[in-house]
Amino acid sequence: MEIIHLSAECYPIAKVGGLGDVVGALPKYQNKLGHVAKVVMPAYQTKFMQENEFEVVYDGWSKLGFHNFPVRIFREKTNKLGFDLYLVHISGLMDREKVYGYDDDTERFLAYQISVLDWISQWEHRPDVVHCHDHHTGLVPFMMAYCQQFRNISNVPTILTIHNAQYQGQFGWDKLHYIPPFDLWKSGQLDWKGSINPLASAIKCAWRVTTVSPSYLDEISFRANGLEDLLAQERGKSVGILNGIDNDVWDPSTDAMLEKQFSIKTVEAGKQANKAALCSTFNLDPTKPLYTFIGRLVGEKGADLLPDIFYNALHQANGDINVLVLGSGDPQVEGRLNHLKEAFPGNYNAYIGYNEQLSHQIYAGADFLLMPSRVEPCGLNQMYALRYGTIPIVRRIGGLKDTVIDIGDGGFGICHDQTSVWDVNHAMGRAYELYLDKKKVKEIRKFMMQLDHSWDNAAQQYIDLYQI
Repeated sequence: MEIIHLSAECYPIAKVGGLGDVVGALPKYQNKLGHVAKVVMPAYQTKFMQENEFEVVYDGWSKLGFHNFPVRIFREKTNKLGFDLYLVHISGLMDREKVYGYDDDTERFLAYQISVLDWISQWEHRPDVVHCHDHHTGLVPFMMAYCQQFRNISNVPTILTIHNAQYQGQFGWDKLHYIPPFDLWKSGQLDWKGSINPLASAIKCAWRVTTVSPSYLDEISFRANGLEDLLAQERGKSVGILNGIDNDVWDPSTDAMLEKQFSIKTVEAGKQANKAALCSTFNLDPTKPLYTFIGRLVGEKGADLLPDIFYNALHQANGDINVLVLGSGDPQVEGRLNHLKEAFPGNYNAYIGYNEQLSHQIYAGADFLLMPSRVEPCGLNQMYALRYGTIPIVRRIGGLKDTVIDIGDGGFGICHDQTSVWDVNHAMGRAYELYLDKKKVKEIRKFMMQLDHSWDNAAQQYIDLYQI
């Protein structure tokens, strides 16, 4: 099969969250199964774009409303990612450093979607499936089905994967003219509660809909930022497929970013060496349990509670624990987390920002990883932690519920039911008790590291879905 993945993110070209990790790995594993999976994404001004070789495969013009604009599509020459990568260059719209956060994001991603379909519709052959990821590509199923200029690809199956239903890309009807001509009686396929809603439109128009974990599919039936009724209506064509992780990238035995590489057999020495290096860098005590948080400092992740959670834990522990934070987001949360450095020197530190290498080092050196999420469609961090022998402390929600079993239930993690300061502090207390049982920790680490959360199984599930 020839599979075209459309996405705003793809690691390592451009990554803001888990979407980038998924699109950077799934096509590679589909290719390993004997298929031809490709990624077509916007050409941002990124380090990857500047440091790699590309060839031009398409020069053309597209139209956004009354405005014509030139489009150039590049292909990465060496196939270094394990799949064909195509970057859509639109001067003045996509050639920027950031992926999101501009006032004209509606125009940017509409222009990208229209350009991709203009290109594909000119091919001499047809792909077997177009796989759309999140709302940034959400108008593709509608345009393929109903826009007159894309009639020749209207029979190509479309798949939508919802990575996070909270973000939907809504915009007003005053921008309807941006969309290529179609029979206006089909406008209802764009509408949700009075606005043009790309995610809602994709749910209506895609041939199949997937979420990134089975539990998240259940949860969005009653918590989907206004889309609950629509998702209930379309449940018959929906399925939850748990994300995987790229074992080629996330392998402690070969990870060049670590102070010391390690395997299941050498996990104790390996983790201790990486912990010592981390503690040296951040002025922490390597003989104390190290609790960590990695991620966006936003409400969805429970990050607004982290300053209070860590203050309570550090105060009650009286110097017997370490805490290290890596993340960025809400400026107020960033400020409060930084302020804790003054209150608990030698036991607490924080790196405000994004640092891929440091994240690998933390997974390798930490004892515990906290994920007190309010919303977690799948979650990859807990899978990275398991792979590196770090015990996850998670809320039972979404993909966290699907991947982490509490030690009290014969499992390997520590789970809590609410995103609250008390619940997380109680879970941290349970973790401290576990840390003191060295024999049990060793058993859990070795068990966790042999769990298979690779993309192999999920990639096959998607192939099976395409063929239904």
